[in-house]
Amino acid sequence: MTAPTRQIRASFDQHTIRVYQAYNVAIANSALQNGTFASPPFKMERMTWIKPSFLWMMYRAGWGEKDSGQSRILAIDITREGFEWALQNSLLSHQTDRYASKEAWLEAKKATPVRIQWDPERNLNLEPLAHRAIQIGLSNEAVALYVNEWIQNITDITEQAHSIHQLVKSGDTQQARKLLPLENEYPVSDLLKERLQM
Repeated sequence: MTAPTRQIRASFDQHTIRVYQAYNVAIANSALQNGTFASPPFKMERMTWIKPSFLWMMYRAGWGEKDSGQSRILAIDITREGFEWALQNSLLSHQTDRYASKEAWLEAKKATPVRIQWDPERNLNLEPLAHRAIQIGLSNEAVALYVNEWIQNITDITEQAHSIHQLVKSGDTQQARKLLPLENEYPVSDLLKERLQM
């Protein structure tokens, strides 16, 4: 069955949804020690991107081997309430027909703490697929909420990423697929679908 072009797919339960981020050793160790991101070394004033798609995170970080700034892959369980707040307070990262002018869009952008991007989902070889994965950029108040309220648990999954990558490199995609996290369609209201242009 063909997946819809835009659909949020994630690992989630009744209370939390899992997102992924990749960081350097210092930020990852600090986050694991504190159970959330601590500043320093984490920079609260910077936009931070969270990704519900495991394989898109692997593409972005090169399985944790792309560079030292993305050498540690973290799985972060956040509250579904927080995740949905982010979606409700978001704006697509490019201007759409919803705004009559560029100025109107820029005003909305200034007042909105969350950015949304839809990028091609990836397969095990990190090749682009026809359907898209959501990336969520948090800034300003959204970062503070993420760090101080939404995060419930942080797990270092760097070794899991490396294990899957080794299986892919050796051609054992069947075994690699078994190690992938289970991601299902995340339920989104019609109002949110319109906002996210799904």
